[in-house]
Amino acid sequence: MTLVDSPLSRDLTAVLARRVAHCPDKHWIVTADRGYSYREIDTRSGHLAQGLVDLDIVPGDTVLIMLPDTVDYILAWCALSKCGGIEVPVNIHNRGNPLAYLINDSLAKTIIIDVQFLDRIDAIKSELKSLQCLILYDENGTYESPLCESLTSQFEIRRFGDIFSDTVYSGASPQYHDLMGVLYTSGTTGPSKGVTMTHAHAYEYAYGVAEMLELREDDVYCAPLPLFHIAGQFATIYCSCIAGATAIISGAFSVDRFWKDVSTYNVTCTFLLGAMANFLYRQSENPSDHDNTLDRVLMVPLIPEVEDFKTRFGCRVSTTWGGTEMNCPTRSGFDLANNKSCGRVTEDRYEVRIVDALDQELEDGVPGEAIVRSKVPWIMTTGYWNHPDWTEKAWRNLWLHTGDMLMRDSDGNLYFVDRTKDAIRRRGENISSIEVENEINSYAPVLECAVIPIASAETEQEVMAVLVAKENQSIDPESLIRYLEPRMAYFMVPRYIDVIDAMPKTPTGKIKKFELRERGITDSTWDRVAAGIKLSR
Repeated sequence: MTLVDSPLSRDLTAVLARRVAHCPDKHWIVTADRGYSYREIDTRSGHLAQGLVDLDIVPGDTVLIMLPDTVDYILAWCALSKCGGIEVPVNIHNRGNPLAYLINDSLAKTIIIDVQFLDRIDAIKSELKSLQCLILYDENGTYESPLCESLTSQFEIRRFGDIFSDTVYSGASPQYHDLMGVLYTSGTTGPSKGVTMTHAHAYEYAYGVAEMLELREDDVYCAPLPLFHIAGQFATIYCSCIAGATAIISGAFSVDRFWKDVSTYNVTCTFLLGAMANFLYRQSENPSDHDNTLDRVLMVPLIPEVEDFKTRFGCRVSTTWGGTEMNCPTRSGFDLANNKSCGRVTEDRYEVRIVDALDQELEDGVPGEAIVRSKVPWIMTTGYWNHPDWTEKAWRNLWLHTGDMLMRDSDGNLYFVDRTKDAIRRRGENISSIEVENEINSYAPVLECAVIPIASAETEQEVMAVLVAKENQSIDPESLIRYLEPRMAYFMVPRYIDVIDAMPKTPTGKIKKFELRERGITDSTWDRVAAGIKLSR
């Protein structure tokens, strides 16, 4: 698979048109209910695009989408891409002040929203400054609700099913350098940032995943990631369209559902976050684990046991490193260098440097912040929506500063060390929380863990591990310490251990470390020093 010759063809409308010309009746999307062909989605989204134009949505208007994972989400996205509207996905778990902030910051006048989330709008309606129209999606027939009456005085109310036009949109579509979306990243140290994404940027992200998975027309691709997330929408749905494959929409990730979906749909490839892969790997082994159709996995990041994972489940694995702002500038291929590298730089499209605090490039083997820029125009973000000051800071010295700490070896392999804000410094030693977590996760009673810094009275920081035990198992802190002691440098061994029932997580399964940092030491926290345990150096 190669990039199309002309960048003018690197937009969703053109890609979908190519699929309709080549395989109109093939299923692009399959849900639990039925399959949807490329032609059906193209036609229906064309009717919806004209309907949006009839509602006076013009090119450059932001439109919020707050929907569960349904094929209608994809119709709304395709329709906006055709008529020039800018999609703003909304995390369906969002509410309160963060939701009001996102709606206001996006400057959107219109939101396409499931009726089950109307109470969220009702609770913040007095704070909303630009929102004028609510397009209600009503899959379960709950439209006639008192909430609709309470919102009618402030907003125009339309039904999603009623806005489809009788005619298909035939106007001009956006060009590859025009904005397709504004994607808000999780706010951990401050408000969420709206990352602007051009059509070329979205195409590059989706194409890159198709490339890394060696996606083919005969593939069935199931990635258990929500559509409001870049990896759910572009790394699953869009990349399947580019390759002419079939994508499965099946709901939120669970271990049981994942393998049922693989069996039900004959899934050949998937995208797994490291946390998801870890959950699958840490289930009890079964002689039939190898008996499945799964052939290729994009795993980000790799789990330390990746080679055992490949053997146990009979699949190949590749990996990458990237982010919403810059896509994925590295590739590993299926011939992994080791179980830690996130690949090498794709040098025909990107430049990556590892630098110190003053942006001076560091030698191989020395960790530093990764900064990125592209060699191909428009495939990285043009900045943060509505915040030129944030854009200027992120792009200082004309490089995008990722906030990720990486290291490069002499062979050009890159290694993710930590987020710069998650790295721990203890008595002059730099500690990667990722490395400590990998060792703790290998301790049999541990289901998952997060390692965070805790301010130390003796300056700098101490290491804290927050753990969840496997079902019907318990974790003895002292036994864990004795397990870790021969496996890592003494200064990396956690001082504090806290066992909790469940990790706070994002909808994509990433642990919300910022919540654990805010939580800090609690009454249940075990202190190695207070317990009188001394470590050998």
